[in-house]
Amino acid sequence: MRIVLVHPQIPPNTGNVARLCAATRIGLHLVKPLGFEISDRQLKRAGLDYWEHLKLHQHNSLQEALRGLPEERLFFFSKKAGPSYVEAEFGEDSVLVFGNETRGLPEWVFEKYADRLWRIPIFHPGVRSLNLSSAVAIAAYEALRQTGSLGSFAPRRQDAKDAKNSPAD
Repeated sequence: MRIVLVHPQIPPNTGNVARLCAATRIGLHLVKPLGFEISDRQLKRAGLDYWEHLKLHQHNSLQEALRGLPEERLFFFSKKAGPSYVEAEFGEDSVLVFGNETRGLPEWVFEKYADRLWRIPIFHPGVRSLNLSSAVAIAAYEALRQTGSLGSFAPRRQDAKDAKNSPAD
């Protein structure tokens, strides 16, 4: 599975996505230009010390990032899309693509991939959009759930011990 961020602008968002990708073993693909330097302190801080566990790739364009990938593997996320992400059928080799925090996806994506666009519902009319890192987490964990990959993540021994000894909420 891959997550593609197109021209991300806010270092902490990308850092949070990087941490999620490291935790779930999902490759992170960043499409330039970025709104920050990879060495940015805020980016590194949000990703904590997990950068060594991340499969990070950088591309000069979205076309380059998608080159050679079958269209049925692509899932583009936008608040302008029609169907909800829960209707999508993800596979282990899915590519989840997100636009940047201010402009979203490039307009050509809406024309070329009209049937590959998905949205995450927002229920309050006064809320325009979700935070990028929140949207990535929602979609990534749904894709992992659908593919059965969540079952392959065994809890750490200490986590299981702590859960056994703590009172239920």
